[in-house]
Amino acid sequence: MSVTESATTPERVLLRLDWEVIRRLDGLLQGDYRSLFYGYGVDFADLREYQPEDDIRYIDWNVTARMDSPYVRQYVEDREITAWFLLDLSPSVDFGVQENQKRRVLIDFVATLARLLTRHGNRVGAIFYSGRVERTIPARGGRIQVLRLVNDLLKQPRLPHAPFTNLTPMLESGLNAIKGRSLVFIISDFISVPGWERPLSLLNQRHEVLAIRLWDPREIELPDVGPVIMEDSETGEQIYVDTHDKKFRQRFQEAAQRRETALSQSFKHAGVDVLSLSTEDDLVRAIVRFATLRQQRRKNS
Repeated sequence: MSVTESATTPERVLLRLDWEVIRRLDGLLQGDYRSLFYGYGVDFADLREYQPEDDIRYIDWNVTARMDSPYVRQYVEDREITAWFLLDLSPSVDFGVQENQKRRVLIDFVATLARLLTRHGNRVGAIFYSGRVERTIPARGGRIQVLRLVNDLLKQPRLPHAPFTNLTPMLESGLNAIKGRSLVFIISDFISVPGWERPLSLLNQRHEVLAIRLWDPREIELPDVGPVIMEDSETGEQIYVDTHDKKFRQRFQEAAQRRETALSQSFKHAGVDVLSLSTEDDLVRAIVRFATLRQQRRKNS
């Protein structure tokens, strides 16, 4: 744990986020967070004939064709949300400059979304994973629950080295632990051995799943800083490289781009929306951008 973290309390984290993030979100989204969670808790109830004031997005075109008259779907909405955070806390999440690592982005995002959800009477829970399930925090409501999540995240030990991350057990733990239909945030850099795509798809069939993908610009493009020793944050393996070498930087960037493409295809195949959060992103702008994208997709669906 860094000196900065050891001097930070859950109360200070929430106070900072209330001022820097949540108030701005309230203004930009006008308190309407349904654009983030629109797929959750909505059950089909009935069909009825279309009326002039109805939203055309709810027209059932198959029934309309059969009946030769427009029909719309009606829904019953479950107002209470149970949300779960599946948190990848493997060593690669500690990548980044000292004050702006992926782990801090993870903590800020979890605290922000937990605060937004619980203040409207919803419940939040979490599964901590770092090569194995470290702990499961049952879903509860209230500010005390948010403080507990933040406190446990701040106190979670950092692993200097570990076997290469395998996200499959974390996702399978979510499948086993989360019973009722829930909103599930999977927060990770998705640096993992292959095979996690199938449990992700299964999880998305049972719940509304949002993938929050953490990344740092230095993982995509190497700066030209001369000879350096690079260390794998998971295994501890070290190699000597010369970043003056333009061809090496180009190969590094091409490999990173291939990984980006493969990740995008995996999320698309699973039908999961993704919020990419950089260590240099403004959290408010990133969340608003994500909400706008989901709102547009809903209108076009």
